[in-house]
Amino acid sequence: MGLSIHYSGHLKEAKLLPDLIEEVQDVAKVYGWKYHTFNMSFPDNKFSKETAFDKIYGINFTPTNSETISIAFLSNGVMVCPSRIHFFANSEKKEEREWIYTTSVKTQYAGINVHQFIIVFFKYLNGKYFSNFKLSDESSYWETNDEEKMKAQFQEYNVLMDNFVLAIETFPAQKNETMFTYFERLMKHVNNLKKVAKTFFCIKKSGKVKIF
Repeated sequence: MGLSIHYSGHLKEAKLLPDLIEEVQDVAKVYGWKYHTFNMSFPDNKFSKETAFDKIYGINFTPTNSETISIAFLSNGVMVCPSRIHFFANSEKKEEREWIYTTSVKTQYAGINVHQFIIVFFKYLNGKYFSNFKLSDESSYWETNDEEKMKAQFQEYNVLMDNFVLAIETFPAQKNETMFTYFERLMKHVNNLKKVAKTFFCIKKSGKVKIF
């Protein structure tokens, strides 16, 4: 739970990988962010034609208070989530194997400014290095460039998270209630709180009472 981005795509050309890694390293160094490099170039600067999970190419970095952001590829140039490879590469379920090709990163605790920077950084990298790139931004900034909408989404998620923590503290399990039943009841309560939060921000923005 928490405001996140989700992305997938391909590297345009194998020969671009060293330059991509260098640019990400430069940004990470400027901001003092930790980073880790995988393999830094493809053999003979060419993509393979087969899908193999034995080697990862690219880099990841961790902005302050954000989850780690991976810009990682298989030998065929397809973008992947390294941690999901570990869990799902050998899965017999097709839908679980597909998860490997989408990376999800929670950026909410990094704050609005860092989140906005990450989105702008991805726009830059996409124009220079990626193909078939898709990014879904739960703040809607990627899709709209609307700063006010982004800020409102952050506020809504913050209210939701505060209420979620409060719910855990003040929402004890009932006698003989299983963990599954408890969590189901808790999430129903939290979703109701989310609706209340959305209503509040709509009223605050418009200055008018709206019934949902």
